[in-house]
Amino acid sequence: MKPAVLVARAVFPEVVERLRHHFDVEVNSDDRIFNKAELVERLHGKVGVFATGSVAIDAEVLDANPQLKVVANMAVGYDNLDVPACTARGVLCTNTPDVLTESTADFGFALMMATARRVTESEHYLRRGEWSKWSYDLFVGSDIHGSTLGILGMGRIGQAIARRGAHGFGMRVIYHNRSRISDAIEAECKARYVDKPTLLRESDHLMIVMPYSKETHHSVGAAELAMMKPTATLTNIARGGIVDDAALATALAARQIAAAGLDVFEGEPRVHPDLLKVSNVVLTPHIASATVATRLAMANLAADNLIAGLGFGPRSGKPPTPINPEVLRQ
Repeated sequence: MKPAVLVARAVFPEVVERLRHHFDVEVNSDDRIFNKAELVERLHGKVGVFATGSVAIDAEVLDANPQLKVVANMAVGYDNLDVPACTARGVLCTNTPDVLTESTADFGFALMMATARRVTESEHYLRRGEWSKWSYDLFVGSDIHGSTLGILGMGRIGQAIARRGAHGFGMRVIYHNRSRISDAIEAECKARYVDKPTLLRESDHLMIVMPYSKETHHSVGAAELAMMKPTATLTNIARGGIVDDAALATALAARQIAAAGLDVFEGEPRVHPDLLKVSNVVLTPHIASATVATRLAMANLAADNLIAGLGFGPRSGKPPTPINPEVLRQ
């Protein structure tokens, strides 16, 4: 009898077929987001789960399913997983880094440009039938080329955005990170390390790409927004909760900063109602990695991790991207 696994959200059929070679697979074909009680029930008897960011695995879920051995997250971020609780119970957690870096950086740049050049705002104006003539100040925005790009968080995606800005648009790139990157990577990205207040004060376009944790919750709130230029834009493609959405909506309404572009939100898929009331914000539904090739690569990497983590396939016992590899050593 094959071991049983749960695919907790709908995913590419060809990836499910890969899993069926090794496992008895239960698929959430309706793509419902399970509440905790439903998730606990669906995990009964399952040794592995193919998860996404909307699937929360915590101590309560784990204790109700002590047979669970591997949680394969189809995402880079894993704030939906209680990793210490998993580690304490010998449950391996994995994620899908690298495969989405370039696509996410492309989208981050696109969102920043749409924000700076008021693309959404002007399209809505046109669709409402309000465009009657050209004028010199019609939806004037701010330049990307030659401006200062500030990056909060300088991991793989931050570095990819820095390269686009410095090499493609002649931007002056500054960044702040928990730890400074190497001199070689700084040179490659043409990026200069600064402290956080300097980053906020000097950025024409602030891009947020840092991981979410309890420590980074509301890293950009009212005090930080007050330090930014009134002509500056803010783009968040990282995680909801890093930015205080209520404070941002207030700052946008008061034109304390010029505009914002948001792909992630606190409590998504809910969006703070005040963000829906301001015109100077571009809103997208967490789609930074949403190309067919990238999402398929993410799904296949999650499947690779689940298969190897449960002792099957050519990488048996050696999943490609473990979050808590100490479990493997145990």
